[in-house]
Amino acid sequence: MRFAGVEAVGYHGDCRAALLGTPVRRRSGLHEVEAFWTLGLISLNNMDRREPPFPPPPSLGLVPAAVHHDQATHALAQAGVAGDFVVLCPATAHTLNRVAAGLGDDLVGALLLAHDWTKPLVIAPAMNPAMWRHPATVASVEQLRGWGARFLAVGEGRTACGEVGEGRLAEPAEIVAAVAAALVRPARRLRVLITSGGTLEPIDGVRVIANLSTGATGALIAEHFARSGHEVVLLRAEHARRAYGRLREDTFTTFADLDAALGRWLEEEEFDAVIHAAAVGDFAVHAVEVDGAVVPPGAPKLASDIAPVLRLRRNPKLLDTLRERSRHPAVRIVAFKLTNAATAEDARAAVRGLLGSDRADLVVHNDWSARVAGAAFPADIWSREVGAVEHCADRPALAAALERLLVQPSTAIVAEPLSVPSGTGSRSAPREVTS
Repeated sequence: MRFAGVEAVGYHGDCRAALLGTPVRRRSGLHEVEAFWTLGLISLNNMDRREPPFPPPPSLGLVPAAVHHDQATHALAQAGVAGDFVVLCPATAHTLNRVAAGLGDDLVGALLLAHDWTKPLVIAPAMNPAMWRHPATVASVEQLRGWGARFLAVGEGRTACGEVGEGRLAEPAEIVAAVAAALVRPARRLRVLITSGGTLEPIDGVRVIANLSTGATGALIAEHFARSGHEVVLLRAEHARRAYGRLREDTFTTFADLDAALGRWLEEEEFDAVIHAAAVGDFAVHAVEVDGAVVPPGAPKLASDIAPVLRLRRNPKLLDTLRERSRHPAVRIVAFKLTNAATAEDARAAVRGLLGSDRADLVVHNDWSARVAGAAFPADIWSREVGAVEHCADRPALAAALERLLVQPSTAIVAEPLSVPSGTGSRSAPREVTS
């Protein structure tokens, strides 16, 4: 079968793909490009070849045939519109930087300039280690990720040019897995509002009350849901980690900002779930007293030679307002509870406090003392109906578990009650039951 005029088409299930490659030359010739044929990829600089150097595996359903130069430009531009996804492999530094700049004067650029960003773009970089580290390449990767491109991680070792370092093309199995993951469609598409990051409460014009939240957990959850095909709105702190992928973003700074933004989104749009991962400050500055004089918070910078007295006011709990403000009568609420070196009983009591009075359907509990710097942050998911639901070793596992529980709320994983705070010990294996 022909696809958009190009007689080399990849089929995966019911999906069609424009499969592209740019050559990376070695002394032995187009070694990488030939390997890419095993994945069903076309070398754009090698299109005068009538047949691939060896046939692709039947498992990919690739149908190779001749590709003609007089058809290529129009066909590839159409492929960007008609295909279900696009794979750019290998993506050299030159190609990445050109695509990020929006240049469309070659075949790859024309295809990606016409790309429909509601469809997956999978990019597998391959280049010299110094090129991979170059600020231009780093900025281009950041730009493309911001548009929604999905990048495979580069390998470390000996590269095609003979240097050693990061820049090797991902292994064929990894590329195939990434393509398969790009085609995943959820059993039920959710509309999800996710909050992340910490609030800042001004003391004066340059000082604030803050917390240690980076927004990494919320951003990773947002990325996972967006990759899985759900409609995502990420409401994050301005200083928090941003999320990559096909999602919408809004930002906040103070508690009042977050409160107003939540009200606006929940009143204007209908969400199936709200994942409230933001670290909301319990207190805001009511007034600042300096040497007997009271000044409002956020005033110009206070003198540093006199210690101010801060008068705080307690912020209301936003979690208590989410369900009543939501347009969706059956919205599911996911709350987060952070403790620090809590006993098992204290952790259980804190979680049950959030699950009571219909405030949340699920609660994610983690303990700061179980956090591994720069690595895993284990968590436990609790539900109102069954108690402890699932233990998650890290953020990716947490994101996947939340998606599963929200997409199929009638299916739960029931575990024995926690005997230790999150990540600090062992627990019995969960078992799956269907209500």
